[in-house]
Amino acid sequence: MIVSARRQTANRPLRRLAVLAGILLAAAGPPATAADTDAKAVVRAAMDHWRGRTSYSEMTMVIHRPGWERSMSIRAWSKGDTQSLVRVTAPKKDAGNGTLMDSHEMWTFSPKINRIIKIPASMMNQGWLGSDFSNKDVSKSTDILDEYDHRLLQSSEEDGHTVYTIEAVPHEDAAVVWGREVLRIRDDHVLLEEQYWDQDDKLVKRMLAVEIRQMGGRAVASTLHMGKVDKPDEWTEIRVRDIRFDITLPANIFTLSNLRNPRQ
Repeated sequence: MIVSARRQTANRPLRRLAVLAGILLAAAGPPATAADTDAKAVVRAAMDHWRGRTSYSEMTMVIHRPGWERSMSIRAWSKGDTQSLVRVTAPKKDAGNGTLMDSHEMWTFSPKINRIIKIPASMMNQGWLGSDFSNKDVSKSTDILDEYDHRLLQSSEEDGHTVYTIEAVPHEDAAVVWGREVLRIRDDHVLLEEQYWDQDDKLVKRMLAVEIRQMGGRAVASTLHMGKVDKPDEWTEIRVRDIRFDITLPANIFTLSNLRNPRQ
């Protein structure tokens, strides 16, 4: 009896700890469902597919407005989730403009004023060089993985592929302007569409893959169309001319020095 009483006394702290753990788990809410986990994995795979371990691309960006249209030639490099460099090479008046992202920090360089400017988080959603693509879009930012919760809304069959429709809702403390985003992703990891909804749940703009081609050894969205829903005559397209994945990049490419004085 004495041994039994001692065991009961010794077990009391463990029981209290188990009860406390149960209370904390209940307060935290239900665990993530398999659908939630799968949805994030689908988004993760799409981001990895577009970026690769490393990438190099040459593109044309066309900005269209009712009264005018202009185009720019662009070169871009990326490495992992947190490093990218985008540089304008033509026309001459825009050549040299560049944007660097490194470890979730972003800088731009303008040769006209010969200055490097750090972009605050509050400006990540502003248009890049007057286009409909934001600074975050151009930098291939993966914030949608880190600052959003994901939910699989539906899956459907289109053109021989399974297409997943996924809702991404930002965390309450996330520094984003959108109330939610909706993505449509093919089973081969090609992002077909990304919708941007405001805080009042109104669809504001969308990005569409209007052409998909085999490039760099994989299927990629070779033409991306971005535009506001209420202004169909205003849009921007990025047309990929060449893209390569998983290549060796120079060690100094993602530096402020290279942003100002290009070596590649």
